[in-house]
Amino acid sequence: MATVTAAAPRFALPGLLRRPAARKLLLLALAAAVLVPLANARWASGTWPHALTVDLSRPLTSAGDWVIDHRDSHPLFLYFFGYISNAVVLSVRGVYLTLLAAGWAGVTAFGALVAWRAAGVRLALGTATAFLVCGLLGMWVPAMQTLALMVVAVLASVVVGALLGLGAGLSDRLDRALRPVLDTMQVLPAFAYLLPVVLVFGIGVPAAVLATVVYAAPPMARLTSLGLRGADPEVLEAVDSLGATARQRLLTARIPLARKELLLGLNQTIMMALSMAVIASVIGAGGLGDRVYQALASVDVGAALTAGIPIVLLAVVLDRVTGAAGESLGEGHRDLRPWAYGALVTVAAALAARLAGRLDWPTGWVLNIAEPVNRAVDWMTAHLYSGVPCIGGTADWAGHFTTWILDPVRSGLQWLPWWSVLLIVAALAWLIGTWRTALTAVLAMAAIGVLGVWEPSLDTLSQVLAAVAVTLVLGFATGIAAARSDRFERALRPVLDVFQTMPQFVYLIPVVALFGVGRAPAVAAAVVYALPAVVRITAQGLRQVDPAALESARSLGATGRQQLWQVQLPLARPALLLAVNQGVVLVLAVVIIGGLVGGGALGYDVTFGLAQGDLATGLVAGAAIVCLGLVLDRVTQPTERRARKGA
Repeated sequence: MATVTAAAPRFALPGLLRRPAARKLLLLALAAAVLVPLANARWASGTWPHALTVDLSRPLTSAGDWVIDHRDSHPLFLYFFGYISNAVVLSVRGVYLTLLAAGWAGVTAFGALVAWRAAGVRLALGTATAFLVCGLLGMWVPAMQTLALMVVAVLASVVVGALLGLGAGLSDRLDRALRPVLDTMQVLPAFAYLLPVVLVFGIGVPAAVLATVVYAAPPMARLTSLGLRGADPEVLEAVDSLGATARQRLLTARIPLARKELLLGLNQTIMMALSMAVIASVIGAGGLGDRVYQALASVDVGAALTAGIPIVLLAVVLDRVTGAAGESLGEGHRDLRPWAYGALVTVAAALAARLAGRLDWPTGWVLNIAEPVNRAVDWMTAHLYSGVPCIGGTADWAGHFTTWILDPVRSGLQWLPWWSVLLIVAALAWLIGTWRTALTAVLAMAAIGVLGVWEPSLDTLSQVLAAVAVTLVLGFATGIAAARSDRFERALRPVLDVFQTMPQFVYLIPVVALFGVGRAPAVAAAVVYALPAVVRITAQGLRQVDPAALESARSLGATGRQQLWQVQLPLARPALLLAVNQGVVLVLAVVIIGGLVGGGALGYDVTFGLAQGDLATGLVAGAAIVCLGLVLDRVTQPTERRARKGA
């Protein structure tokens, strides 16, 4: 026994090193033992060394000044950007005048016709109801302004995205080159790139449309590339055997096989374009977004909800119609006569409204919901903000959350030496991915320090971590309940639809009314925005677990709780990791909105840069948010190779 006891420690270390995670941590420890003393000797400070920062304010300010000075005289602006601006203005005006000429009856009839042909009578009635509600709320003209803007923006986004996706789907080199560009377009906060767009095009419709295209084109590009790359190889080989050229192979095989992905890309582009309706109103988009933004400025919840409901309805209707059209693809040739009859009905409805002098929505048919909504908010504020017996008010909750969670997390992150933050990022990214993943995450984190926004970035990171923790707790619990109950899932679906499509500015107002101004309401707004995606992905992942595995567990006498913890959750691990990743990304997307209600840090810098026309402050903070998003993505999403190994 003595011999065995003495030999045991000799083999403990080599046995431990057989684990990949232990070997990675040991290598990082050895690297830290060499590099950390050198870094401390050269830059002895806890925060990021000033000597390692690069001041971009001067070149960015000079670039902004040059654009302003030459916007009305340089040929680039006169003969290139000017033509683009004029084309956008004429297109939006043409669509808007067409919608006004059709009148509320014609537009409603046409929308119902399209929905009927896509999914049947039920969706047609829902579409007609959605348009009628826009009129009842007194938002018909703003809704048509937003719809005209979205039609042009979506068409431009689809064309740009499809062309980029076509190139990426046919060329591996272009796909690798476009991937970081598309990542930046999606992660870069809208407020950050609104400023350069406004510098070039000025405040108005062209800037709003182009900003929307930047935000909404990436999904179309990604899904187009995915569809082209996912074409059935056997079908492509059959087409090649018939002697088809590359162009014929693309038009007759690849694109038809990618129809589902293309329509899904259209669906996602529409949803993202509508989500930009309010943000684009900041730079003169008008329409429903402008009404919501004005309501935010005056803290009028009723007016914001009145304009926000039509945005939600338009988003839900377009989502359902495009989704139904995607499911109906491939069902064979359909009779075109119903389209002809429907077109005649639409024209007849428009003519009848014109002859009756009722093209515009009648003012006597408007329902005012702003006053009762404001009274309800006032009641909630008066009775829930403070003084609630036993549990305290929402203001107390916000104060406790800030004092007990946000402040300690921020202080802890800012207390850590800068090199330790890089080591922690490297360890997390390498454990979940490869050395390339770790290197990317470390370089992104270091770029934040080089940009000179280390402290505000850690402040933003503390808010993101707190919001993600709350989102995951609520999202996993709700997603598990939805996966285990069909009735609960059906009841929850419309609530999630509203949360996902309601502009952030709308629910930001009641959040501020209940929680006050500060970092806590910013976290609350981020949780509301990110929660639906986490719930949906969690529920879908649990529902897609192999039924045979569940049946085997039941046959062994496992209880419902044991089936959940020992079968469903382990098998749904990829979906749960994706839920974590999407929760992080979506929370980070609301950082800018949180900057408007006292969140401070990078969100405030971006909004301040836009408001003051300070290109340097806005773009640097926006770039830091992109880097932070890249870091969080790398430490929360395992690489495909590790996912296949189950590590």
